[in-house]
Amino acid sequence: MTSDHLQIVVCGAGPAADVAQLVSAAQKQSWTAAVTATPSAIDFIDVPAIEELTGAPVRSNYRASPGIRRSLAAADALVIAPATYNSINKIALGLADNYAMTSVAELIGRQVPTVIVPFVNAALAARSPFRRAVASLRDEGVRILLGPEDGWEPHSPGSGNERQRAFPWRMAFDTATRGAYGGGTSGQ
Repeated sequence: MTSDHLQIVVCGAGPAADVAQLVSAAQKQSWTAAVTATPSAIDFIDVPAIEELTGAPVRSNYRASPGIRRSLAAADALVIAPATYNSINKIALGLADNYAMTSVAELIGRQVPTVIVPFVNAALAARSPFRRAVASLRDEGVRILLGPEDGWEPHSPGSGNERQRAFPWRMAFDTATRGAYGGGTSGQ
């Protein structure tokens, strides 16, 4: 058994319901995984099923309870998927207005290899704030799976339900492991 640990942050978008695919991909390679959810993502995921699969609680808020670990576990890689328009913009600006965004900010600051897989429609992806956020994160060394070179493009407005089935969970994990093993995750 290896000590490799994948931290996963899910945001409130349709593919979040399938995050178990990412957990399973990690576990098949002897990685442990834990899931943190944005407040909006809680409504998309089956929390008890994810907790059973990972053996760890799904975190979505700060806890001040005695005996509960308050700091982040050591992570070998971070995957933020599906990442929404709102979350990508927050991450790029360093906004930490909830537990998930604070965790992401800290892990990126620790230089943990980070992969973001956006789930946005083409209209949102065309906006200047989004394009600037993607460029800023890539400049910081975050690997964003987006564009023809990654085979993952924004979907047409209103087509998210159909696009959800093709979400690249395995590519996200494979990219994260390359970063964790020194292959780099830079968005260049």
